[in-house]
Amino acid sequence: MNDTSKFNPVVSFLWAIADLLNGAFQKSEFQKIILPFTVLRRLDYALEKTKAKVLETEHTLKEKGLENRHGQLCRAAGYAFYNTSKFSYESLLHDDANLALNLRQYVMGFSPNVREIFAAFNFDDTIRDLGRVNLLYLLMERFNEKSKVDLRPSSMSNHAMGYVFEHLLRKFNESLNANPGEHFTPRDAIHLMVDLVLMLDTELAGTEGVTRTVYDCGCGTGGILSITKEHVLQINPQAKVFLYGQELNPFTWAIARADMLILEPEGKDAENIKLGSTLSNDQLSDMRFDLQFVNPPYGYEWSKDYDAVTAEAARGFDGRFGAGLPRKSDGQMLFLQHLIARMNDPEESQSYIGIILNGSPLFTGGAGSGESEIRRWIMENDWLEAIVALPQQIFYNTGIGTYIWLLSNRKPAKHKGKVMLVDASGEQFWSGMSKSLGSKRREITDTHKQAILKLVKDREPGPHVKMFDTTDFGYREIKVLRPLKLHFEVNAESLARLDAQAAFKNLAVSKKKDPAEQKREEREGLALQAEVRAALQILAGKTFICRDKFTAELEATLKKAGLKLKAPVLKAILGGIGERDDAAEICRDSDGNPEPDTDLNDTENVPLKESIETYFAREVTPHVPDAWIDSAYCDDKDGQVGRVGYEIPFNRHFYVFQPPRPLSAIDADLKAVTDRILTMIGGLTQ
Repeated sequence: MNDTSKFNPVVSFLWAIADLLNGAFQKSEFQKIILPFTVLRRLDYALEKTKAKVLETEHTLKEKGLENRHGQLCRAAGYAFYNTSKFSYESLLHDDANLALNLRQYVMGFSPNVREIFAAFNFDDTIRDLGRVNLLYLLMERFNEKSKVDLRPSSMSNHAMGYVFEHLLRKFNESLNANPGEHFTPRDAIHLMVDLVLMLDTELAGTEGVTRTVYDCGCGTGGILSITKEHVLQINPQAKVFLYGQELNPFTWAIARADMLILEPEGKDAENIKLGSTLSNDQLSDMRFDLQFVNPPYGYEWSKDYDAVTAEAARGFDGRFGAGLPRKSDGQMLFLQHLIARMNDPEESQSYIGIILNGSPLFTGGAGSGESEIRRWIMENDWLEAIVALPQQIFYNTGIGTYIWLLSNRKPAKHKGKVMLVDASGEQFWSGMSKSLGSKRREITDTHKQAILKLVKDREPGPHVKMFDTTDFGYREIKVLRPLKLHFEVNAESLARLDAQAAFKNLAVSKKKDPAEQKREEREGLALQAEVRAALQILAGKTFICRDKFTAELEATLKKAGLKLKAPVLKAILGGIGERDDAAEICRDSDGNPEPDTDLNDTENVPLKESIETYFAREVTPHVPDAWIDSAYCDDKDGQVGRVGYEIPFNRHFYVFQPPRPLSAIDADLKAVTDRILTMIGGLTQ
């Protein structure tokens, strides 16, 4: 029986234990009870065979008066942790009356690195809450049913245990309509991503004494880290692999650390799993890594990290977020920048990145936006190797399309300046699952994985592979201006527009605080408005297609009427009386240059490889001959006309036109349906 077949019954049994908690606890509290007891039972099983030796060693060292006993106790236990309590999990059940007290003493008997785990679980509160409702003994007794839930490391490998924890988390969160995607990634997606990254690491195989540091900045329960270590050692059994990670959720962090303590006897990997927000509290800031991975939560609202992130972004490239900031509603590209900032210096060592993102980072944000500037930074530094589109419905929490981005700080010469897009979303790259797990209805089998790896390795353009220059994804957004053309005619409609102009309306509005002064000023304003209207009536019946001529006659008329108006009021008259008319003359400024009509402003995206002038002459001038390019609309970085933007229209490059069905076939189907309906109606009337 393989590990996969073992974890399903265990998950079902542990999930069923939650039935004990119904009524006494809210559903939201189930995981804070089931998860720590699962960890506790597994840790106790791990220490079972060496328990006597640890107690003997503890007694001997105490008699010798040795204070620092940690190292020798770990050697006695065979792990990087131990327990010096006289109790074991099973012996705790022999004293029901003092179970809570003894359990607390048992937990305190663990080494400090394990006590940290149970502190993260708030385990002391859990013991109290279970005792309050008389469920502590019943719950612990259920966890001791070895025939139904054998959590011994010799029976349940860390690989299978990872499935157990992850599927428990999925079920807990689905029951609350929460987002399990924040906790873990399906193993088939992990295996593919890890192998894609390791395929880039050509120096790994056959190199003696090779070391690799592996990092996951949102490591969840540690699945990506443990699988990467496993795959690295398969390629090079002599390699030394050091794992590092950080996790925001204390429960998943605790699970990851416990898993590492059992998996790695020296405990160094477990020490390297940090708790806290990677974005606002990077606890491995002095480290650089060879292999980096993450599956950040999609649509992650990073407002809690906002102050720290923006402060670091203000430092420019001395910090992690110098390229730009995405919108606060989605922090995926912050994680991407973070990993790039943690790459090795390319002059010293290689670094490779695998990150799973949804479609948003491909195209969200126009030229000059934070997202576009991040893409620009990546392309201009030539870090992006490839993007692989995954099948839909392979994740537990979402059926949307996802993509693996592969980045490198040391592209081979033949890859430089190139980006490969691989569409592995088609049905030839997945199999349907016999039983869905949340939204996961499909899986990438090893056969499918090998097919995808071959596409990436061969780099042969075809239906599933497209090759591009990095500059193919760039463009310049130019602003297209068109001239303002107005005709002027005084009539009831244009006078109504004048009344709506703020500067003209405000003539009869007073800001005086004294009521008498206020009324006086308002009366004067109303009188002035009436005089202006009367003066404008002199121009009624005339149509002007030149603003300068209308302005000249307007000023002469107002002067004759003895009216001297301020500039804002004159501007309001021109704005109210004037009306757009393509047949009118162009309005010009004091230097004789055409004034742009702001309502007609438009933009065009010009490919970076093409001249702006050539593009404009071909795409714009034939349609709007009087348009021109706004030369003041320039890029902040290179100062040239037009803002530079980058987007990756992945789906457009793989779009295959499907011609519509012939009308004759559609008509035949409609006729068949109609005939069937008529037959059914005929049967009802008989």
